[in-house]
Amino acid sequence: MQSPVMIVIRILLNGVIMVAEIAAVAGVAWLGYTHPFLFAALTAALSLVLGLGLETKRLSFELPFYFEGLRSPRLLFVALVGSVEALLKAVLAGLAALFTFAGTESDRLFWVAVVFGITTYVGASALRGLSVSFRAQPWRWGYFRLAPPLGLAFSAGIAALAAAGVLTTTSVGEIGWRLVWELPQKPSVSQVSELFFQLKQAFDDFIVTLLKTVMSEHWARLIAIAVSVNVLTGFVASVYASLIAAVVRTAEEGLP
Repeated sequence: MQSPVMIVIRILLNGVIMVAEIAAVAGVAWLGYTHPFLFAALTAALSLVLGLGLETKRLSFELPFYFEGLRSPRLLFVALVGSVEALLKAVLAGLAALFTFAGTESDRLFWVAVVFGITTYVGASALRGLSVSFRAQPWRWGYFRLAPPLGLAFSAGIAALAAAGVLTTTSVGEIGWRLVWELPQKPSVSQVSELFFQLKQAFDDFIVTLLKTVMSEHWARLIAIAVSVNVLTGFVASVYASLIAAVVRTAEEGLP
């Protein structure tokens, strides 16, 4: 039985860990907000490092499940396939991270960063809860299972910002006009970034318009959340949520 002093110390240390977790999430969101290209590169690198080990481990168990008689897959083949899958996911993560913080409008990017931070924190908290209650591995569960729900959560948050007027949608016609008449022959990185954001929002708006022809606007907007490009950001959030949750659980298990 622990002494009262040790209990108080443990509570204080848990509080420090919680504050550090929130600070880590805020730091990740801040990095995306202020340095989107560095954020995209870091995301791709983390995804690759994480995936190289996890994809290989997954395939070593998965291949015998699919191929009868294959009891011990060749290590070289598993490593090759796992590396290719990890590389493809890393590229996807980097592009999704870049699209997440595309644009040049500071106020808009700030709110996108807020939604991303909340989504990542929810993911890290969910992984921590699964680890505490069911001994789930944050790395594995986060990398392979957390992206879809976090993607839907982020997409819903962005849709809420659009409904509140924080994110403005530009029509395809206006984008085409700017692309032909206003965009210089050699556009800057910021101009291309802003164009990517406008195209992304225009695509989401087009999906809503298309669905409204066969259903109510309410259901159209709900379905558009699930098919939005913003859902891809769920994998980005899951990478950082996995990292943060794993560090938090390691710190918690090391408490006296």
